[in-house]
Amino acid sequence: MEKTVAVVGATGAVGMEMVRTLERRRFPVKRLVPIASERSRNRTVNFRGQAVPVEALSEDNIPAVDIALFSAGADRSRQYAHLFVGKGAVVIDNSSAFRMDADVPLVVPEVNAHAIKAHRGIIANPNCSTIQMVQALKPLHDAARIRRVVVSTYQAVSGAGRRAIAELTEQTKACLENRPVECDVFPHRIAFNVLPHIDAFERNGYTKEEMKMVNETQKIMEDDSIAVTATTARVPVYRGHCESVNVEFEKDISPDEARRILADFPGVCVIDDPANNGYPLATEADGDERTFVGRIRRDFTVRSGLNMWIVSDNLLKGAALNAVQIAERLFVQ
Repeated sequence: MEKTVAVVGATGAVGMEMVRTLERRRFPVKRLVPIASERSRNRTVNFRGQAVPVEALSEDNIPAVDIALFSAGADRSRQYAHLFVGKGAVVIDNSSAFRMDADVPLVVPEVNAHAIKAHRGIIANPNCSTIQMVQALKPLHDAARIRRVVVSTYQAVSGAGRRAIAELTEQTKACLENRPVECDVFPHRIAFNVLPHIDAFERNGYTKEEMKMVNETQKIMEDDSIAVTATTARVPVYRGHCESVNVEFEKDISPDEARRILADFPGVCVIDDPANNGYPLATEADGDERTFVGRIRRDFTVRSGLNMWIVSDNLLKGAALNAVQIAERLFVQ
């Protein structure tokens, strides 16, 4: 049955990807309602060959839709999500607003699709860096039970939005032309640089992004005993988050066994042929719906440990695709 679908934040980097993903996956859209801030009122989005006018987000004009895919930031989600639910919509929210609410499912469909049934009108999309990591962790946890995870991320600028993409481009040009570099989105120059700083710092010395990975992993995996520690960094890459992940297990699991398990898990692609320079790359993940895992090898410093390298398109599986897959589980499958 066809559904009326709103995309809130439709002119942003993730919102535009949501629209494209709905079309590419042939989601049964009866009518698309693209919504954005007042400054986007006169814009259109392209959907199925048609230019669809963008509506302005307003408390006085909440459309009656079946599904509302939110990608407008946590503040707007907190302000508007319940209004859409009140009009009969199921909200799938990409922001951090509701992720840790006890009565809001936090879902990666390949990992915990069963949690969708418990929704009360809102379903949360996890953080992009968490999504790709738990895709690799879940089947390994089922096989050997994870004790501890140490993750370092190398995250693309598109995770900070369209302005961040433009800032990397302009700063790169300025550096190459020996012109002064201006910083707006990031606190320091991102061109030809690495910033160990994503989101605000908290009192414990970790950033909010790092604590998201800790808390969200435990909630999605439904196991508070999994110890997670994270360091997140921004790198001068447009698209594709990379992660170095060290995992300690309760029982031994060999690299070959891990490769077999991961290769059989939905949405995961193993590329692990170091002798021929075969390993996941951000450039190859760009535009691909899969999460790639490679560099799987033993950690010889612990009794049962593995290291691995995980790469995924942060705008697709890390955001838009995951949200659409949740909608598919709700209404299509």
